[in-house]
This record gives sequence, C-alpha cells and structure tokens, in this order.
Amino acid sequence: MSEEARQQLREKRKLQRNLAKRRNKPVFRRYLSWRFWKFERREYWRKPKGNDNKMRLQLKGYPPIVKVGYRTQKELRGLHPSGLEPVYVNNVKELEGLDPKKHIVVIAHAVGLKKKLEIVKEAEKKGLKIANP
Repeated sequence: MSEEARQQLREKRKLQRNLAKRRNKPVFRRYLSWRFWKFERREYWRKPKGNDNKMRLQLKGYPPIVKVGYRTQKELRGLHPSGLEPVYVNNVKELEGLDPKKHIVVIAHAVGLKKKLEIVKEAEKKGLKIANP
C-alpha cells in the first residue's frame, strides 16, 4: 500500500469518526414543548430567559440548551450524513462537472416526474448518488 493510499484511508476514517460524533448531538427542545401542544407543533428553539427557569439554570433532568460547544466542525458543516457535498439539481445540464466521490445529487422540489426520471437516468450513468430518488 502506497503512502498516498494510506493518507487517503486515514482521512476517510477521520471523516467517518467525525460524522459519527456529529450524530450524537442532542435534540434541542423548546422549554415546556413536552407539556403544551402549541409548542409541540412548533418545535423550534427559543432560549429560556425566565429568572427561575430550570432549563436556563441547567438543572439535572431538564433538556440541554444550545451552546457553542455543540457546533459542528468547520469541514463537516453543510455535508450530507454520507460525508458528500449535496448539490441541488433542477435539470440534466447541472449534472455536468460533478464528481461522484465528492458530490451527492439532491433533486429540487419543483422538478416534475418526467424531468426527474431523466435526471435519475443520467446520474446513474455518471455514477452519482441521489439523496432523494
């Protein structure tokens, strides 16, 4: 095994380790979202600001709050869970210049069935993975 191949293998393993670490990030819940239906429907983060708020005080038994330490590493930000960079595609022409080792295709929402089938067919020819076939 050449030195270059070893280096690539090390980088791939490092990427997989870091992606696994990213999966352990907790789900940040809004305070009392487990209690009120109106908060449950709108499950988005709001910082607890009450004076005696148990979540803000980070007491045991309450969900974690958002902190800078939970941030994803710079080289992993924006990557698909597979470790590939997602590229949104609206037509077959946009598949040109994509590398199957670096990119994963995400077909845009507004694309119809006819064009979607063409994109899928062309992507398979080029060996590209599709995130939403």
